[in-house]
Amino acid sequence: VQPLGGLQRIAVGKLVTDTVEEHGPMLALAGSGGNSIGELGPDAAPVHSGSGPSGHAGAMSCPPPTDPAPVTVVYTDGSCRGNPGPGGWAWAVDGGPSGSGGEPHTTNQRMEVTAVVRALQALDGPLHVVSDSTYVVNCFAQRWWAGWERRGWRNTQGKPVANQDLWKELLPLALESGRPVTFEWVKGHSGHRMNDLVDLLATRAADSQQADSR
Repeated sequence: VQPLGGLQRIAVGKLVTDTVEEHGPMLALAGSGGNSIGELGPDAAPVHSGSGPSGHAGAMSCPPPTDPAPVTVVYTDGSCRGNPGPGGWAWAVDGGPSGSGGEPHTTNQRMEVTAVVRALQALDGPLHVVSDSTYVVNCFAQRWWAGWERRGWRNTQGKPVANQDLWKELLPLALESGRPVTFEWVKGHSGHRMNDLVDLLATRAADSQQADSR
């Protein structure tokens, strides 16, 4: 599954220069697996083992490589009324499943990270996460997480990393799940259909929290 047109793909380690926007702008980490028998096709010559008990060489052939699992593209967003205040998060797959929820008192950044956590928990297989938050995307694109861990979860100013409870939940899902997970930034509120959809879902979830608190 290829990302929809108009999105900007950023590979791991590439510097993302976009300024964090008011809505919590965020982009990308990739993991990949290898196949050691990928060059052996159905017509490959058999590989001969050593002599068996009968003195004849035994033949062993490798099966043809299987097709890689399809990549699911998931769109995520977070919203907050007041920041801090009632907030909501959402994720959605185009033509597929979606999810949303909220918290009565939170921040926009926490909701952006929560949206990705919930998406990765809900979906199986290789994932490509599309977000309008540079806060999320740059964590992987610029490897912020590596510095945080090296400094004992303190930022470059020596202060505790904000929202580290959520980051510690997200990092294993993105880095250690045994499947490829990549991130991509898309400009928020730019008319992108799926980004607008998850923005709407997250905003509704935030509004629901706001109404419940009255």
